[in-house]
Amino acid sequence: MKINKLNSIILLGLVAIISILVAQLLWTKEAFTIEQKKLSQKAHIALLEVAKKLYEGTNHELPAQNPVQKISNDYYIVNVDNEFEPEILEFYLKTEFKKMNITTDFEYAMYNCQSDEMIYGDYITLTKKKSECKKTVYFPKHKNLVYYFAVRFPNETTYLFSSMRFWFILSTALILILLIYVYSIFKLLQQKKYSELQRDFINNMTHEFKTPLASILIASKYLIEQKPIKEDKKLFTYTDIIINQGNKLNSHIEKILNIAKSDYAPLELNKESILIVPIIEEAIENIKLKYPEASLSIETASTQYLINTDAFHFGNLVYNLLDNAVKYCNEKPEIKIKITEESNCLKLEFNDNGIGINPKKISFIFDKFYRVQNEKSNEVNGFGLGLFYVKEICNLQSWKIKAENNPEKGVTITLSIPYKK
Repeated sequence: MKINKLNSIILLGLVAIISILVAQLLWTKEAFTIEQKKLSQKAHIALLEVAKKLYEGTNHELPAQNPVQKISNDYYIVNVDNEFEPEILEFYLKTEFKKMNITTDFEYAMYNCQSDEMIYGDYITLTKKKSECKKTVYFPKHKNLVYYFAVRFPNETTYLFSSMRFWFILSTALILILLIYVYSIFKLLQQKKYSELQRDFINNMTHEFKTPLASILIASKYLIEQKPIKEDKKLFTYTDIIINQGNKLNSHIEKILNIAKSDYAPLELNKESILIVPIIEEAIENIKLKYPEASLSIETASTQYLINTDAFHFGNLVYNLLDNAVKYCNEKPEIKIKITEESNCLKLEFNDNGIGINPKKISFIFDKFYRVQNEKSNEVNGFGLGLFYVKEICNLQSWKIKAENNPEKGVTITLSIPYKK
């Protein structure tokens, strides 16, 4: 994926989440306004009913004009052109608020025409003890009114917020999602930067190694052809070791370069229809040349199994699996390759008698640069790329690969390849 395309995807995702968050906050604000209006309507209806109750049993009639006035969001006055007792007012207020399902705290006060001041009534709470409540001391007077009372809802905002709990939980969840998204993108870009630095380092390091290594191999091959070297068995052996180890190091470097290259783009496979048994037999012969003491055998019902794959990479895949099986063995290596056909699937089982793998670590053996720490890990040279390469080739062709410990000793690695005759 190109960096410009990645940046575009990140930007679009960020814009989408921010847009959803802004929309959610606007909806929350609108919902708060609606809840505020609902409470105001309920309070109006309840206070109007209280005014009606106060007129019942008297010779006075309720004024035609609405006696309830909303002074502020949490403060109401009710004009009652009639005398009333505080106890009766409190009883009616509790009753009507309960009917209208107004469950927030409230306090009330009444106007005393003799003293020309508001007389504080009481703080009515449904959730707290009265000793814990903060009472409002000041209730303002209103002109041109003689018999009236005032009601205040001191916790109106808190009450409205509590009734909108779902909206706030949803908004908080969206904010958390946005923060997680931003953090994930930050870590992704950071990891991408580290990967690019690592890849550049590997490329530079391997290319620096290849130049002197090529010179060493050319000089060694020239040297081993010289008559004095051929006549001296010890010198010939040492020169041959230099060539063999140089070729081994060169193959490791090529492998690292191929893996680093595959991080930019997948390996290209030149697929063709090939017979797999001859390729496996060739890999067996190469392993026997490298490890003469190893015992390798192949068991197959047919030598005519044809699959569509890249011959070069398939040969490397088989060689890597056999090479690993031989290296991680404490006794004479015995490796059995079994080819079976099962319901449109060709199974290749590589069974060895090696030291096995810790069950907790067996799922990691196909990871890049991963090497299991065991009794052989210090003796065996490698970069932890062999099985990663095998896994990559399988993934590119939608093959399945799994590794499992044998009941007694060793490991069996199974390849499952789609197959049609």
